[in-house]
Amino acid sequence: MGATVQRSLGAWCAAILLCSSGYAQESFHLPPLDQHLPPRAEAIYRRLAQSTDATVAMDIATFMAPLWRLAGNPAFEASQQRIFDRLVAAGLQPRYEEFPNTSGGWEHSVGTLRLGGPAGDVLLSRATHQVALAINSYSTAPAGVTLPLIDVGAGTSAAAYEGKAVKGAVVLTTGSLGQVFQQAVRDRGAAGVISSDIAPYTRPADTPDVLQWGSVPNNAALRSFGFKATPRAAGRLRDELARGPVFVHVEIASTFHQRPNRNLILEIPGRVPADPSTASGSSRAQSRDQERIVMVAHVQEPGANDNASGCGTLLAAALAIHEGVRNGTLPAPARTLTFLWVDEIRGSEQWVKADPERVKQVVAMLSLDMTGQDTAKTGGTFLIEKEPDPSAIWDRPTDPHSEWGASKVDPATVRGSFLNDLHLGVALRRARDTNWVVRTNPYEGGSDHTVFMRAGVPSLLNWHFTDRYYHTNLDTLDKVSASEMQHVAIVVGTTALFLAAADQTDSTSLRGLLQFARAARMATEQQHQATPEILAAWHKWYDEALASVTRLER
Repeated sequence: MGATVQRSLGAWCAAILLCSSGYAQESFHLPPLDQHLPPRAEAIYRRLAQSTDATVAMDIATFMAPLWRLAGNPAFEASQQRIFDRLVAAGLQPRYEEFPNTSGGWEHSVGTLRLGGPAGDVLLSRATHQVALAINSYSTAPAGVTLPLIDVGAGTSAAAYEGKAVKGAVVLTTGSLGQVFQQAVRDRGAAGVISSDIAPYTRPADTPDVLQWGSVPNNAALRSFGFKATPRAAGRLRDELARGPVFVHVEIASTFHQRPNRNLILEIPGRVPADPSTASGSSRAQSRDQERIVMVAHVQEPGANDNASGCGTLLAAALAIHEGVRNGTLPAPARTLTFLWVDEIRGSEQWVKADPERVKQVVAMLSLDMTGQDTAKTGGTFLIEKEPDPSAIWDRPTDPHSEWGASKVDPATVRGSFLNDLHLGVALRRARDTNWVVRTNPYEGGSDHTVFMRAGVPSLLNWHFTDRYYHTNLDTLDKVSASEMQHVAIVVGTTALFLAAADQTDSTSLRGLLQFARAARMATEQQHQATPEILAAWHKWYDEALASVTRLER
């Protein structure tokens, strides 16, 4: 360890010992990795910080935010086409790859629930609540249908239905929409379900008009429906039930489009001139050209932050990299940069499955999901969800999980790589310039990075959480921050292009960053009295991380 690294680490260790308890301490464990960035990463960062256009990201978020996007429906395809057209206008050559669609391409134009009959008060509607009608709900007769309402409480067990005639009725429940659908509709013949189930972090007591969207099984034989209700609507229904029998009028117009799913793909090809004097030079150039860095944002879902913001952020990064490479202010990538706008999970699975040999050449993958939160409004903080490291197996006070929650991680998937610390270093570099709040969480899974991680690719997630409007009707454009999307676009673009351009000189600098990160991690673990088992796991992880840099030298 050099004298500069020792001084930097010593100052950081002294600072962490002065931290008070609470979340400030939990976030303060992040060492100053930005001070050890490889020179090429620093140069790329400075250029992208000047050239990444936040209005590009906001334009896409503005277009997509009002649209209920599901694979195969017109809103999903229009959103991809908007991005496609921007890429073409910049002189790029995007393409689509189609594959079978298992989700049906559902959309709806009418989804209204009234109290009483056709002229009753509107409690839920597409116009006001946008996503109250559950995915896969079938159309009613054009004039709608009036049905009795039965309260089944939680409704997730057989006991909830004892003595209640729910056949042909609509059931009101506090339970999970999908679970109650099985009990009430499939097993007992109910016509539909209204669920007020909602996550506590949405703070429903403070937000009576919030609801979290949901889905019911696509069952053509039952042709049923579901609604998610706001606390206000559910409270009104329960108040009416307390006075006596209640009827509701349901009017639905929905369509299953039965069109293929598709991935929107852009590639900025790797360009390494082969050394004509040696066969080995030619072979090495060809190998690097075939390697790639993959970035993914998912298109489906109805939200502004989830995930119109991720789609716009990825486009902003792609255009900034393309323009810089074209005009010579950024290094041409030796490895191919691949940008994907997909149906979450399914699109990534298709890309991985389509060419297993191609997947072996992926050096790293970066997922962009919910990248635009106006944190003052949503309560979310920017997080880097790390690829699996020992903090995903052992809970550590310096590595708190998000409210999404920990998932069981197979120790066999915990393999050290350069990605976590490099990407965090770039994010902290942006934070140094802008006072942007950057935190991390251990691997939890749930977005496209999970697909690539399972395929053996170093993968991480850029996101925000806890977002009190996650999966709700209130995930709207007014809660999206252009500057937040710009931060993420700059950081993702810097990491991706550095890895695409990196050579043996860069690998030496990257090892220096990892050595500093390793020393900082061990100091933190020792401060928190880690067991020998945990210390050994971290040593092994960093041994593997340092060894992984060799791949950049090919």
